[in-house]
Amino acid sequence: MADIQHYKKELARFNSGYTKEALKEPANLWGLAGFAVASAFMGSVIPLLIGLLAEFVYVLAVPNSEWYRRIVNKRFRETAVEDAKTVRERLISSFTPREREAVEYLRWQKDRIIENYQKFTGSTNVPPDLLSLEQRWEDFIDLLDVYRRRKQHLKSINRQAIHNQLSQAFRSMESAPDEKTRRVQETNVEILKRRLASFDDIEKSVSLVEAQLQSIENFFGYLNDEIVSITTPEKFSLLDFRQLSDSIAMTKQMLEETADSVGALDSFNRENGNYDFVPDGKRR
Repeated sequence: MADIQHYKKELARFNSGYTKEALKEPANLWGLAGFAVASAFMGSVIPLLIGLLAEFVYVLAVPNSEWYRRIVNKRFRETAVEDAKTVRERLISSFTPREREAVEYLRWQKDRIIENYQKFTGSTNVPPDLLSLEQRWEDFIDLLDVYRRRKQHLKSINRQAIHNQLSQAFRSMESAPDEKTRRVQETNVEILKRRLASFDDIEKSVSLVEAQLQSIENFFGYLNDEIVSITTPEKFSLLDFRQLSDSIAMTKQMLEETADSVGALDSFNRENGNYDFVPDGKRR
């Protein structure tokens, strides 16, 4: 019964979106205005009543028609794509000059690869794999954002200091004068152990993302070199895109799995005021 009620609510919300869009259509608004003007000009409510009746029929018919829903869905998709582009460009603008240079170089390579494919094969059609380079470029931006944030996160934490705290807490636990003090120190030891484990998880994820970023860059470079020697569309099928796609998917999955570690480390730092900045040497 609960599932049926939930379905009805979702269906009502789904339909209301099309109804709202239909009501905002210029043709509908101008039609209502026309009936209102006619009613005022004639000094009669009859045109207005006819307009309200027509509006009732319009609201019942248009939002529920398949052709109108296709129009609205296409409009929403286009808006979502444009919004995503705006957000992505804003993200790129927040990168350092070196990071922006890497992003823009890959963007240039992506466009160049497609141009060269059409030029050297004489084909006007672009294979789906080549079109997927747009997604791989977006993946690069998303991964670069994660990389820079986690890298900075690690810079704010002194792992050696945590290790020293753990050693001290362990000694205090071993030499505790009573059971109550010992339990407190045991809790502290476990927390510090988890903090070290979280730090190691984040460090591994940073190394993985860095390798993945290099992999994407190298793949674009390799593809750009190979496209120049392709003379027929059939030879393009020999190039492997799936391996890169699977590798990126694996990396994203690991990032999701280590998200809890990042949150746990942040929580611990906020509670204990532990944000010792340690200069880190080479940065990508």
